[in-house]
Amino acid sequence: MNRVVNVARMQLINKWTFLGIPAIIMVSAFLITLAIWAMIPASGETFYSGASQAVMWYFMALGIQSLTLTFPFSQAMSVSRRTFYIGTVGLFATVALVISVLYYLLGLVEVATNGWGFNGQLYALDWIANEHAVVQILFYFIAMVALFMIGFWFATIYKRWQATGMLLTWIAIAVVLIGLLGLTSWQGWWPLVGQWFVGQTPLSVSAWAALFCAVLAGGSYLTLRRATP
Repeated sequence: MNRVVNVARMQLINKWTFLGIPAIIMVSAFLITLAIWAMIPASGETFYSGASQAVMWYFMALGIQSLTLTFPFSQAMSVSRRTFYIGTVGLFATVALVISVLYYLLGLVEVATNGWGFNGQLYALDWIANEHAVVQILFYFIAMVALFMIGFWFATIYKRWQATGMLLTWIAIAVVLIGLLGLTSWQGWWPLVGQWFVGQTPLSVSAWAALFCAVLAGGSYLTLRRATP
């Protein structure tokens, strides 16, 4: 356990990258959104913004940086790959949980202040805010972990097979997506696909994303075991 904690501390040596920038992204997105809403004449309509998602997408970059910046150093310090993996993923799962709780609390403030005084929805989007608190926090948490694992997985592929591996991976993903789109069109499944997406809830989306995370977690760990520092 101490070694896992030490890996988390090692990741936090560069606090600016892993804590400072996410904080700046959140504050900047909030202030810029309020400034835009303030410039729009009041019409009684609800203003919507997806700017709050900006810090979520940064988690994909964190997934890449958490491996490329510290993995070589960890190997020089004789840290096992398993310990590095658990410590890194555990740290960012904790960060994701903290931000998820913060999102929920900001949503409560947003509702209490009538959308920050502008009748806006930045954190308390109807589709999510109408759910139970646990579901809301879980949704944000799984979304950020999924994005982190995507970045981390791609970083492990690059570490293991370099540019050739990345190129082949992207080609394989493109072939699979095109194949699925072609099959759906050929079988006339688009109405069913549309109905399926419309019927999804924050909880069901979280469940599918959690399954996706589990697949990425297993794949990235197996790849990391043979990756070169």
